[in-house]
Amino acid sequence: MEYQYPIDLDWSNDEMMDVVSFFNAVEAYYETKVEGTQLIDKYKKFKNVVPGKAEEKQIFKEFEKSSGYNSYKAVKAVQSSPEQKYFSVNDK
Repeated sequence: MEYQYPIDLDWSNDEMMDVVSFFNAVEAYYETKVEGTQLIDKYKKFKNVVPGKAEEKQIFKEFEKSSGYNSYKAVKAVQSSPEQKYFSVNDK
């Protein structure tokens, strides 16, 4: 699937990589499976780049519009079952 990631050009290269890495983990949640700790670690790095809730919601909305993947639901699935190792949208 071809789409662009919501990137702020004011971010450093490392910050851009952290954001893209998080969205790659969200993609894995929807397309295959992702390790829960990996998704949460990448989300924490994402939050270091995007600390504000309003900006996070806007970026999640842009990503969902272009990809069809809901980042919030992926993160919540992992947070609600910390004892589970792997997560996939197909597990529901």
